[in-house]
Amino acid sequence: MPRYSAEFIKEMPKSDLHLHLDGSLRLQSLIEMAKRTGTKLPADTVEGLKQLVFKDKYHNLGEYLHCFQYTCAVLRDMENLERAAYELAIDNQLEGVNYIEVRFAPQLLIDLPNGIDFDRVMHAVNNGLKRAMQEYNRSEPVLSGLKPPFAYGIINCAMRMFGDKGFSPYYTNLFQLMRDFAPMDVIKLAAMELVRASVRLRDEEGMPIVGLDLAGQESGYPASKFKEVYEYAHQHFLLKTLHAGEAYGAESVFEAITECYADRIGHGYSMFIPEMISDGDIQDKAAYIRNLASYIADKRIAIEVCLTSNLQTNPAITDIKQHKFKDMLESRIATVICTDNRLVSNTTVSKEYQLALDNFDIPLKRLKDMVAYGFKKSFFPGTYVEKREYAKQCLEYFDRVAKKYEFI
Repeated sequence: MPRYSAEFIKEMPKSDLHLHLDGSLRLQSLIEMAKRTGTKLPADTVEGLKQLVFKDKYHNLGEYLHCFQYTCAVLRDMENLERAAYELAIDNQLEGVNYIEVRFAPQLLIDLPNGIDFDRVMHAVNNGLKRAMQEYNRSEPVLSGLKPPFAYGIINCAMRMFGDKGFSPYYTNLFQLMRDFAPMDVIKLAAMELVRASVRLRDEEGMPIVGLDLAGQESGYPASKFKEVYEYAHQHFLLKTLHAGEAYGAESVFEAITECYADRIGHGYSMFIPEMISDGDIQDKAAYIRNLASYIADKRIAIEVCLTSNLQTNPAITDIKQHKFKDMLESRIATVICTDNRLVSNTTVSKEYQLALDNFDIPLKRLKDMVAYGFKKSFFPGTYVEKREYAKQCLEYFDRVAKKYEFI
């Protein structure tokens, strides 16, 4: 098994296709943003927040998700939101990440009584990302052709589940307006409003909104309930990813593909665990998993792999070598290394690659394939021809870096 140095991993071109904005703030910035907005945090120092909230290990998914109440609270300020997006792009550039797809749930940040609507939220995020991109792409290494340019897309998340209070001002108001509707009908209506607004802003203003995601509590809120929402995205050429196979079994991944036209799958690690299949009609669970994995591999539906996040939210995984990433590799599935949440998981793209390369047998050719999937399976905000050209630039740079470190 070849040994890849931290220097090589940092220098090689990378992407991050599963990157939550509200889980990826700089910790010092979070403290400053909280002071600016008068938001109360459990501690006012980096060390204190690491001890009380943003830990290296969590007991369960609930404790992990607890972190987001603080980040979302400060991001309902548009100056803070633009700053967070800008700093996130900068942090990726500093570790050699060329392309990111930043995802978040705009409706968690909307606050209509205070004049914060969908469009303002989206413009704040895009302004921060665009400013960082333009600065980087004016640098000498990019202008001279020594390094590939930086690019980004935005993925908007619909929430699988929210309640009548405590999630966001938008969701609370929506439940008040639709008091006689069943909760699931309110949730689906919010998701449909999100996808319609995303398509409008993309088409009318050229905003690089490239995809739709479905996030939140997976068990009890199957993808099939959002079929109409994803059909709208599909009919309007908005690409599609879903959190699936994270806290629910292989059926969740199957539904994401067959009911929601998924182009990629977020996480997907539990699809290889037979015990998590709950559908009584599936008699041969091993065959079901084998057939599903083969189908995904054949159709080149990429899985967004988030190793550290999975370790932190699933206590059953006691060793990284137990992660189902091994099964994904053996099944020849297109896998893309991602961070999920840089702050909450205390990670970077480079750290995630190091974790994968130190613990799984990945020769250079397979590594280059994984890097390539990050660009080729992206929802790049341009034509297919433009995406291919961009991917080619990045992979030619990979070869130059590999040659520098004497891998080729």
